[in-house]
Amino acid sequence: MKAVICSGGEFTVSEVPAPEPGHGQLVLDVAYAGICGSDLHARGHADEVADLMDRVGQPGFMRSAERVVMGHEFVGRVAAYGPGTRKRWPVGTRIVALPIRKCGDDAQLTGFSTQSPGAYAQQVVVEEAMAIPVPDSLTDEQAALTEPMSVAWHAVRRADVSRGRTAIVVGCGPIGLAVIAMLRASGVKRIVASDLSQRRRELAREMGATTVVDPREQSPWDAYTAKNEIRRYSELALLGISTMKQLRIVDRLPWWKVFRLAERIGAVPGGPVVFECVGIPGMIDSIIAEAPLQSRVAVVGVCMEPDTILPALAISKEIDLRFMFGYDPGEFRDTLHMIANGKVDVRPLITGRVGLEGTAAAFDALGDPETHAKILVSPTSSATTPEPVA
Repeated sequence: MKAVICSGGEFTVSEVPAPEPGHGQLVLDVAYAGICGSDLHARGHADEVADLMDRVGQPGFMRSAERVVMGHEFVGRVAAYGPGTRKRWPVGTRIVALPIRKCGDDAQLTGFSTQSPGAYAQQVVVEEAMAIPVPDSLTDEQAALTEPMSVAWHAVRRADVSRGRTAIVVGCGPIGLAVIAMLRASGVKRIVASDLSQRRRELAREMGATTVVDPREQSPWDAYTAKNEIRRYSELALLGISTMKQLRIVDRLPWWKVFRLAERIGAVPGGPVVFECVGIPGMIDSIIAEAPLQSRVAVVGVCMEPDTILPALAISKEIDLRFMFGYDPGEFRDTLHMIANGKVDVRPLITGRVGLEGTAAAFDALGDPETHAKILVSPTSSATTPEPVA
């Protein structure tokens, strides 16, 4: 079969042996495979990413000198089953699957390992237990975005954004746009999006942002009507004094119980939930410095370089830092059905399609934020440069 081989940061289309499914696995004929920011990182910085993955206990991540078939966002049709499967779906059934595969006594990330080739190919192997059939209401193109949208859904769930709280999304690349869509789907009413790119700002509004800003012209912190937020520590202290004066007018009032009640009903001051979706050095520190007191910062952007923050500043402002990575099978399934039932519309994100021969051109095109958000690779397409998806 044909597959796109990445080695030394370069792509070539080669003939490779057709995959053989192992115990509990099945083979899919690939319909579409998306290009992710993680793929861009891995192509240019494979060795650094591999070193990082070794540190977190995930050996076998691709190295720059290896020949790897990438592609971990995909949809395909059941082509064949391996031994030990239940053959849950007829051949030809459309399937999406979590991109993780059992390889001997270990598990490998599909599309990031020589042991688990990905979906920039005519076929890909998946675990039957990790596979989910695609609802009839979805196109192949929409279904291919299940994986990246699952990352965003996991981030929104982990960030724990109440409907009355403001969400600020810094960086409107594909993951930032996906986060905006999931915030909207979860019922958040005030979503502020900030990005330097005009095209990405337009997409942010289309995906559900209520306020969109160019940070060169307006700060995202000043672009919305603050609700129950404190910008300066002295404001918090003055609020405490005035509140205590009111509560202690009646000597027998158990004012401390009123404080606990206010916490339970959400009446105490609190900052916005900020999603850092850029992933460059200095961004987290900048958010800590500029965000209101008691903000929550959800770090979704993947920064591959050492970074620095001032912990004392975060401590003084009681900034809550949370880091997000991946998703669980339940979130993956829920995301698929949120797209299928129309709760999340991913169509604006899909800006181009190429064939296997156009993979390198697609990776290069994604470097221009004014042109593309998500490009899909299709083994049945002959396009060598990104073309619109009908």
